[in-house]
Amino acid sequence: MAALAAVAPGTPLREGLDRILQANKGALIVVGDRPEVLNICSGGFLLDAAFSPQRLSELAKMDGAIILASDSSRIARANVHLVPNPNVPTSETGTRHRTAERVARSINVPVISVSEDMSIIAVYVNDEKHPLENIPRLLTRANQALQTLERYRQRLDSVTAALSALEVEDLVTVRDVVNVLQRTEMVRRIADEISGDIVELGVDGRLVELQLEELMGGVDDDRRLVVLDYFSPESEWEVEKAMAALTDMGTEELLDLRGVAETLHLPGTFVDLDANVQPRGYRLLARIPRLPESVIERIVGRFGTLQKIMRATIDDLDDVAGVGESRARAIKEGLSRLAESSILDRYS
Repeated sequence: MAALAAVAPGTPLREGLDRILQANKGALIVVGDRPEVLNICSGGFLLDAAFSPQRLSELAKMDGAIILASDSSRIARANVHLVPNPNVPTSETGTRHRTAERVARSINVPVISVSEDMSIIAVYVNDEKHPLENIPRLLTRANQALQTLERYRQRLDSVTAALSALEVEDLVTVRDVVNVLQRTEMVRRIADEISGDIVELGVDGRLVELQLEELMGGVDDDRRLVVLDYFSPESEWEVEKAMAALTDMGTEELLDLRGVAETLHLPGTFVDLDANVQPRGYRLLARIPRLPESVIERIVGRFGTLQKIMRATIDDLDDVAGVGESRARAIKEGLSRLAESSILDRYS
């Protein structure tokens, strides 16, 4: 992603690469002038000149590679012959691209190749190759992904609202919890794909980024709170590990509701999706305005479950450290409003 950001539209390096393409020239550019890069350089000449798109395109008229500083602020060397380890495997066929892939695989630096014949810019980092797509095609793909994300977010909001109503009525099953977490993870994965497109779009991706931020508002927080409400804590199993396990699941694994429940260590040795579970109350308490997370922790630690918190009196809540009478009243009224609105939404 850092390498793609360095060659995104709006950057001086991308302007220089576009100039090379417009001149129907090719180029081999290494972004990094560390000693291990210089050790595979032969010939050429030392420049150590400030970078500019015009200089890059002019230097590309020569056959050799161009070595840039790690931040692309200076042109270190030009017309260099690169001599990477010939035993490093490569799937490329052209001389320039074979060299680019071998350098990237043997040295941890981004390498950029500009194909003169095919007019394609490719970025190599370690074992990965990423050909840069044209901006109109990227924008079309990002907008299509945003439409998909919007539909998935609407479905997520629907199952989340249903979970809130079931929590209030104490009718939650493992299936309801897993449905929310499954939808949340699907939304996050679509958003990750769009984030990659935004990096590659550079200045042309600002509107896409704004739409993504709006669609993803609160998703990560809700995901963490749902896990906090239902997962079974153990000595070696914490919230962060549970969320990491959810992130690491493959797409087919994610579609298996029982597999998701087992991965997250939801209650029960053999997961019964229709088994009743009780939330601790983190998520609904977090929806009450101006209620600090530390206070929520103490309330949940005192009462244990959402149902006990909802049945608690103002005096009971006032006894919790850091709550106080006014905050206890606000919690009681806030939970009552949330319960009423959740049930009305479910049955309307």
